Order: sequence, then structure tokens, then C-alpha cells
Amino acid sequence: MVVEGKNTLLQKIDTALDTIRPHLKADGGDIEVVDITEDMIVQIKWLGNCSACSMSSMTMRAGIEETLKLQVPEVKGVEALNGVGK
Repeated sequence: MVVEGKNTLLQKIDTALDTIRPHLKADGGDIEVVDITEDMIVQIKWLGNCSACSMSSMTMRAGIEETLKLQVPEVKGVEALNGVGK
């Protein structure tokens, strides 16, 4: 993946996540994009309360992954690098 293209893609991902962040922040958490792999998997890091929340895996699949796939069709999936179950 070309770096300039990757940076543009990461900006699109971050913009899409801005629609979810208010819900995470309401519960004392947040999310950080760490990287996107060559096979288009977005690697995230849970922040605040989200890193210890037992619902974070459901939030990742139902909220984050679905939002990203709709708004950034290049994304194939999401992977948490920390949090419950890691």
C-alpha cells in the first residue's frame, strides 16, 4: 500500500470513527486507530473504560466494524490490539 494512499485511508477511517466516538466517550472510553494492514484490517486500541469493558468485542463488531465498512468500503475488518479477551 502506498504511504500517501494509506494516509488518506487512515484519515477516512478516523473521520468515520468520529461518528462513533461520542457514544464511546459517554461511557468513559474512546478508540485509537493504530494501523491498517495490507489485507485492509483496521487495527485499533481501546482507550479508557473501553479497554476493560466486556462489551467491547460486541461494540467492535456491531458498531465500529459495520460503520467502517459502510463509510470506507476498502475496510475488510477490525482487530483490537488490547482490551478484554486480548
